[in-house]
Amino acid sequence: MPAARESLLDAAYTALARRAWSAVRMVDVAATAGVSRQTLYNEFGSKEGLARALVRREADGYLAGVERALSTHSDARDRLTATAEWTTAAARDNALVRAMLTGYWSERLPAPTLSAVPSSSAVPAQRRADGPLPSPGDFVTIVRDRAVTALSGPGANKADSGELARSCELVVRIALSCVSAPPGEGGVADLVRCALHRQLRP
Repeated sequence: MPAARESLLDAAYTALARRAWSAVRMVDVAATAGVSRQTLYNEFGSKEGLARALVRREADGYLAGVERALSTHSDARDRLTATAEWTTAAARDNALVRAMLTGYWSERLPAPTLSAVPSSSAVPAQRRADGPLPSPGDFVTIVRDRAVTALSGPGANKADSGELARSCELVVRIALSCVSAPPGEGGVADLVRCALHRQLRP
């Protein structure tokens, strides 16, 4: 029941914004979502399962935003700048995204293990959530590779691809540094444009 699952994840996310994860009660999440507690347990199995599903959903949402940013403009530098801006905005506005990108999980947040956990769930979405969760290094690789794919032109040679990959990774790492230490005037966009000034043609 996808609609109930999304409602439960929304309820859990809202509860987490108000209190520490340790104080979030499954019965309250179910009540807020308007479903039975049994439905909640059928969907997620446990509070740990709910935490993993919530983290997986926020990771997927962040990566969907990366895809949107990479398709927004025709100019490669503008697309990478948009990706960096999305990364810093998503991390600023979403504590789970910030934790995933930096590896710093505060006491207020759930902190599921990144490795896969045994899953006996009959729910495909939960089996996926019980699989490995991305680490900060995984996100660098994923975003870099998606950027390279989005920006590679037809007939790109290996040398060009290697240089493009380095430029894309540089942008991701600039964005992550801005998540940890927010930049001043001009923001991440100025830093990215400056870094790419000599590396990518418009």
